[in-house]
Amino acid sequence: MYADFHDIEYNAIREAVAVIDVSPLFKYLVSGPDAMRLVDRVVTRDATRLRVDQVIYTPWCDERGKVIDDGTITRLDSTSYRWTAADPSYRWFELNATGLDVTIEDVTERIAALALQGPKSRDVLEAATDESWADVRYFRRRPTKIRGVEVDVTRTGYTGDLGYELWVEAEHAVELWDALFAAGEAFGIRPAGIQALDVARLEAGLILIEADYTSARHAVIPEQEFSPYELGLGRLVDLSKGAFAGKRALQEEQKAGGPARRLVGLEIDWSGIESMFAAQELPPAVSPTVSRVPVPLYAGGQQVGRVTSSAWAPTLKKMIALGSVSAPQARIGNRLSVEWTVEARRGKVGATVVELPFFDPPRKRA
Repeated sequence: MYADFHDIEYNAIREAVAVIDVSPLFKYLVSGPDAMRLVDRVVTRDATRLRVDQVIYTPWCDERGKVIDDGTITRLDSTSYRWTAADPSYRWFELNATGLDVTIEDVTERIAALALQGPKSRDVLEAATDESWADVRYFRRRPTKIRGVEVDVTRTGYTGDLGYELWVEAEHAVELWDALFAAGEAFGIRPAGIQALDVARLEAGLILIEADYTSARHAVIPEQEFSPYELGLGRLVDLSKGAFAGKRALQEEQKAGGPARRLVGLEIDWSGIESMFAAQELPPAVSPTVSRVPVPLYAGGQQVGRVTSSAWAPTLKKMIALGSVSAPQARIGNRLSVEWTVEARRGKVGATVVELPFFDPPRKRA
């Protein structure tokens, strides 16, 4: 957190422009004649369709069809890709590279990354580069220079807003940071941290590893393992392509009618929250930060799932949540109850299943 409170940083993301240091992401350079074959062998999407200067978001699974991680893959040229991950993935990529003519390089420490996010992000990027960026479409890439420093720019982000991610050699990261803030001063630029980012990504309906799902590598019980179809990522699974890790298991899952649970968006009744506090003669109060503590969800007196992430959405003026529920309860408009605690007294508050994302401004893709 850079400001006195994260709401100042959040407002910069939604109303002006913010810079978020996303350098901690794990980053890999996959190159060689069989680079595309490795990518296609690991991820659930059809990597043969990924063009140069294009980016995709994708999950990847173990052989049982359970999600290991999710991230972005950028095709840099005909034989090289930049791959991001939340967890270390080098060993898994190497295991899947057997028999392929491919090189996998961990460039996590070598490459820094800054996310320039918000409705004024394009203005700042154009001021910093002295060139137009209106022609770079959503999930596309273009290299540039800022103050003589080579920067790779992708039109991507984790806020659900207009935004770009800037990839630079780590030795030039501070120089790039200073250049962006000099160019963005007239646009109200601010640095933003993880708490502000967490609220923004929840509004955008974006999942977070070890919060909305557990990596298959870290799961200790079956309930902690998730297929892409359980995480709202079924649209990113191409069962018609060639072999990939987990394909057979995912085919069997679909033949059986799909998984027993689904990821849903929830709007929690504010009137119910008010009533819970009123019963204790207190004014309503909710945390301004995202709660990642699992909370039970009920239907007809029976637990049918759990909330995974919840928060007050400042832009939407609603209490929202992501939840994992049994498939019959995932229908849009379905009414559920979420466990709520006030002054150590538990109760239930009504919630409605709604479409995701909660927040999806046209400017994100414009």
